[in-house]
Amino acid sequence: QLQASGGGLVQAGGSLRLSCVATGRTIDSSDMGWFRRTPGKPRDFIAAISRSGGSTRYADSVKGRFTISRDNAKNTMYLDMNSLKVEDTGVYFCAAVLFVGDSAVEHGYWGQGTQVTVSS
Repeated sequence: QLQASGGGLVQAGGSLRLSCVATGRTIDSSDMGWFRRTPGKPRDFIAAISRSGGSTRYADSVKGRFTISRDNAKNTMYLDMNSLKVEDTGVYFCAAVLFVGDSAVEHGYWGQGTQVTVSS
């Protein structure tokens, strides 16, 4: 139902734009977010955006470097990743979320991820 794309191999300091496209459903009624999976570590919250796009949340580790946005008309959400660091490496996936304080948790549906690898 959700497909993330746009990952790849990039050098530290570089940029990537991830996209999350919904099929078979619309995302305009859902708050949405990005998460990262890294082997041997708990799943990390990265960023979230309200259904209207008027409210966002970011993990402290990405504030000022990543920007989350959405285009409900295109049924798509984005994550612009700048000044990438080696520690940003992982599989990024998108999901419907519930806002919890300054963060968010997965809620309802999610999709396959896209690999981001940042080399030093």
